[in-house]
Parts: sequence; structure tokens; C-alpha cells
Amino acid sequence: MSELLHTLASACQHAEEIKKSRFLAQAAPVESAEQATAFVRHISDPTATHNCWAYKIGQDYRFNDDGEPGGTAGRPILQALEGQAVDRAVVVVTRWYGGIKLGAGGLVRAYGGTAAECLRRAERLPIVSMARLGLHCDFAELALLKARLRELDAQIEREIFDADGVELQLCLPDRRVTETQVRIADISRGRIQARRLD
Repeated sequence: MSELLHTLASACQHAEEIKKSRFLAQAAPVESAEQATAFVRHISDPTATHNCWAYKIGQDYRFNDDGEPGGTAGRPILQALEGQAVDRAVVVVTRWYGGIKLGAGGLVRAYGGTAAECLRRAERLPIVSMARLGLHCDFAELALLKARLRELDAQIEREIFDADGVELQLCLPDRRVTETQVRIADISRGRIQARRLD
């Protein structure tokens, strides 16, 4: 992946008035299509003329023009997400019609521009690709192993104790997998092999 993707740190909004129409873009981080559609339902204003939206979660995306001419609202909002490398996010742009028609090009600029400015102003977080490792260790090695795992940004997702020790399932940034496997082998003098689970 050439470009680092980001998601939003929290919900944000941006309002503009364009030829007497009021546009309000509201964006939020989401992890699923269900979360995205729930956000759209929650913040859509039934008194507004249009509530147009788009979301992108990995390869999954959808957009809606909510009665505006096809391709003039939802797609430009989606393009604002893609253009700024924002993923796992939803944007709703609500319009209150002010009496002056904007034309197709004007609508594209208004919806896309309001969404883009909202995203530009938002605090972002990098999306870190995560990996899972599994390993088994003796009780005697557990405390040292846990201390070292914290230094490697590895979180213990599951611990299963058995008669011989502990089975651990770890979640860590993908870029640290090899380093973690080497460190675990070093700590255990080669007795423990961390294997990828994903």
C-alpha cells in the first residue's frame, strides 16, 4: 500500500453556506457498515432538503444522493474520503435548500467541497495493520515474556493455562512480527516459537 490510510479520531463537523443553501458535513469513525448506517440514521435531519452520505470501510463502500441528481452528492462525498486517504469513516452532508439552484457542477463542488473541508479539519489516526501470534510458554517464563511483549507493542488477547504452562494469543502491529518472533526465541533460548495465527 503506497499511501498510509487514516481514520478519524472522533466525530467532527463543518458548515458552509453556498448561494443561500446551508450545507452541514458531519463525519465519524466507524468499524462496520451497520455502524455507518446507524450514524446516517441518527444524524440525518428530517426537516432538511437532502441528507446525502458515503462511507468507506476497507473495500466496502456505499453512497447515497438522497434525491439530488445522480452522481452529484454521494459520489463526491466518497471521493473526498478517498482523496484524503480516509478509511473506516462515514460522512453525511445535510443540505437546507436556499432557493437558488446550483446545477450539477455546483452540487458536486458543494457536497464534495463541504465533505473534504470537514475531513481536512478532522483529527486523524493512522490505521495500523495488525497481526496475531500464538505461542506456549512455561510458567517460569511468563513474567519476563509479558514484560518484553509490552516493549514490542504486543497485547495479550487470550491466556489459556494448562498443566504445562500458558498458551498465549497476541495482537501486535504487523511491522513488529519478525522482531517479536526473534525476541521470544531469544528469551526462551529457542524453546518457544511464536507462530502467525492470521
